[in-house]
Amino acid sequence: MLRTSIFAALAAALVLAGCASNMTQPERLALYESNASEPLTDVAYFSPQGWEKVDSRHVVVMMRPREQYLLRLSGPCLDYDHGAATMFFSSQIGGFIQPKFDRITFHGSPISCRIEEIRAINVDGVRAAMDARRAT
Repeated sequence: MLRTSIFAALAAALVLAGCASNMTQPERLALYESNASEPLTDVAYFSPQGWEKVDSRHVVVMMRPREQYLLRLSGPCLDYDHGAATMFFSSQIGGFIQPKFDRITFHGSPISCRIEEIRAINVDGVRAAMDARRAT
């Protein structure tokens, strides 16, 4: 039962990412920003289940299927990921990531970027907006 629930949640997250990939970068950023919380001071860190590049300075990180965050980065390090599938966090405080202190990097890339802002994403809001977009 648990395996089925996890699979269904992962499938839903992949569908959201797939639908968003048909949008331009500014459209995707606007979608996520309109469904994001106010900036957070920290987030409990788990090994991310996945991530999606929004543009050269923003990434959506999926910690759990219904726990996703929009991260604004200090620079365009996403332009230098060379298609890496693995993102690494360097955390100053074990178990948490914090804006202005922690960084992300990609396997094989010498460049890292500081996390400037973290905002929680309302996954249901994103899904509803995508459904409305498909209906038009």
